[in-house]
Amino acid sequence: FVLFYQPQLNLNTGEIQSVEALIRWRHPRRGLLPPVEFIPLAEESGRITDIGRWVVMAACRQLAAWKGTPHEGLRIAVNLSGRELDDEDLVDHIREALAAENVPANRLEVELTEEIFIQNIEHNLNQLSRLHQLGVHLAIDDFGVGYSSLGYLRDFPVDLLKIDRSFITEVTERHDDAVITRAVINLAHNLGIEVVAEGVETEEQLSFLKNHRCNFAQGYLISRPIPVSDLEKALASGVLVAGITADSGL
Repeated sequence: FVLFYQPQLNLNTGEIQSVEALIRWRHPRRGLLPPVEFIPLAEESGRITDIGRWVVMAACRQLAAWKGTPHEGLRIAVNLSGRELDDEDLVDHIREALAAENVPANRLEVELTEEIFIQNIEHNLNQLSRLHQLGVHLAIDDFGVGYSSLGYLRDFPVDLLKIDRSFITEVTERHDDAVITRAVINLAHNLGIEVVAEGVETEEQLSFLKNHRCNFAQGYLISRPIPVSDLEKALASGVLVAGITADSGL
């Protein structure tokens, strides 16, 4: 396995402050495989817990490697499934991974999908509360396409909402998508939650999000998921940031 990183652009400052870690499998015959090729199978077979643990350890190792470098302030977001949240040892494992690498908990972010609001709600709330107490950031991924009840945003200790790409793709063409996106941003802000827009691919989308006070943008306009060496080079040269600021006046 190897981690690729997709940067999230802070729309207020024009800086990259966080990256999402996305796992790839180096298959002996088929080369580099994206998660869609192996995660569903891992979920079915129960191997997802082992893979999730590897991702957390790898992210913590990377955060430790950035200490004393210009990238020290970056936060890494890792994805967890509902199945992984079922694991009673999850919080202890994350605590131990952070301690082993001597990484502050607020440098790590955990992304969960809305499925956590449907099954095992009490257990999930307990797990998230423990992660929150640890100091780990909590994000809800793909927001708006699942089953979520808005009440859960009030009850769960959420730091960040990620608006699903399906709303962003046509946010400048479809009135309904624009209305929903604006409403989610306003709702989240009123609850003290920050917002990331996923799947940002055009300057028009970026401009819309900036005008409506979205906090962060993630997508191919800013960068595809890239290996850590490419990420460090791009951050050092200012390409990711300058490429955006040059034409959008961030």
